[in-house]
Amino acid sequence: MTTFASGTDTLTRDALTVLQPGFTGTTAPDWLLRRLGEGLASVGLFGRNIASPDQLSALTAQLRAERDDVLVAIDEEGGDVTRLEVRTGSSFPGNHALGAVDDVALTEAVALELGRRLAACGVNLNWAPSADVNSNPSNPVIGVRSFGADTDLVARHTAAYVTGLQAAGVAACTKHFPGHGDTAVDSHHALPRIDADLSVLQSRELAPFRAAIAAGSRAVMSAHILVPALDPDRPATLSRRILTGLLREELGYEGLIVTDGMEMQAISATYGIERGSVLAIAAGADAICVGGGLADDDTVRRLRDALVSAVRAGELAEERLADAANRVRALAEWTAAAAAVSRSHTNGSNGSNASNGSDTPAVTVGASFPGGPAGSDSTVDVGLIAARRALTVTRSGAFTPLTEAPYVAALTPVANIAVGDETPWGVAAELARLLPGTETGSFTGEDAGSSALAAAGSRPVVAVVRDEHRHPWMVAALDTLLAARPDSVVVEMGVPQSAPRGALHIATHGAARVCGQAAAEVIAGE
Repeated sequence: MTTFASGTDTLTRDALTVLQPGFTGTTAPDWLLRRLGEGLASVGLFGRNIASPDQLSALTAQLRAERDDVLVAIDEEGGDVTRLEVRTGSSFPGNHALGAVDDVALTEAVALELGRRLAACGVNLNWAPSADVNSNPSNPVIGVRSFGADTDLVARHTAAYVTGLQAAGVAACTKHFPGHGDTAVDSHHALPRIDADLSVLQSRELAPFRAAIAAGSRAVMSAHILVPALDPDRPATLSRRILTGLLREELGYEGLIVTDGMEMQAISATYGIERGSVLAIAAGADAICVGGGLADDDTVRRLRDALVSAVRAGELAEERLADAANRVRALAEWTAAAAAVSRSHTNGSNGSNASNGSDTPAVTVGASFPGGPAGSDSTVDVGLIAARRALTVTRSGAFTPLTEAPYVAALTPVANIAVGDETPWGVAAELARLLPGTETGSFTGEDAGSSALAAAGSRPVVAVVRDEHRHPWMVAALDTLLAARPDSVVVEMGVPQSAPRGALHIATHGAARVCGQAAAEVIAGE
């Protein structure tokens, strides 16, 4: 049982309890451990905090030695957004690939295995899945993080993901309420606006969240977006109409409401993180996510003091803050109980996932992250199964699998902040395992096509793109490449909106490492 430091009053403890801060380093700093002793109840982990499974397990054990019921949260969507495998690429394809397969049993199996890996390392809250309907093909921040553009598909896979993840004892945090799919602006940089009317929002954006709530999602994350049909004045994270009126009262949601990162420009550049945090709790949020960019004790102190001062000034009801803190504690209790149930089920089973009538095979994962091929002929990786099934392969004429080491030309866009630029992507590493001598280069801008051709020389060319339809320079570069080398292979690792072209075109529906592996197998005829 956690014992709090003496001298910390209830109001201050509650203010600390609703914060979900991050930190730097691979061990917990002294200030974070001290704050846990004073009432902090949650910690957020990012790629910078993770070096290996053993290190992560030691880190979470260090946190629990200070507070045994601490919520350890992470942004592990699988696919393009991975923290567990930030330096290697994910062993699981992301949502768009799972939506392309459209087998809910497979989605549940992937989420279950991902949840098991998180739980084994001591993580008990995952800021996933994304329930956004990617209705705007130009969306710069959602894209392959979404199950797709079809509302019903997104809804059923969101529910399956929540079910699988929570069966592993890890709480799901379904995001980004009320739906970030119809935006053309990244909320990390500015405040997006969705001008859909109420009937569209009800039938499209909200349907996946209804499915998540019905599936028992223990947490929901708010979006930093302005939706005038719901509230013309304040973004969803700060809107009582949206968080309390819509999510709590209309949709009947009783779980934890978590904000998206408060240091994102949509909030920090308009309201500031202190004022924004006060408004968010007042609107109905229960937990303040901060730490992707601001990750120090000063940030925690500033937010704690802002909440306490707002209560004392009458700007925030003390009962609302207490209610938020109690919801955080309730989730901590649920994770403890769910983890115990999950462990008992695991110990009493053979570790396989039944397909329940689907054509998804029963699987056991043979490789622990950072991930690789299955460990034996009798063990199959559910992530690789999903990545293989997600491929859309289009051949132009008689394509012959490559036997000569190719040149891989990666036409590389700027990665959005959610994905990050430190996670490798593409097919070069996987092709090099199958075709030793494979070389690669990264190309960007108006001269990318001609530069890639010069680098490739006479070798076979594999051109890798990511959301070709969103980048005119990428379209032009591919035009140049294919005009000179029509026998080239094209691999689209984003949302496949452009018509297939090249001698072989492979749409992977995501840029996870395992998606590259599946594509490489086709290119090399494995």
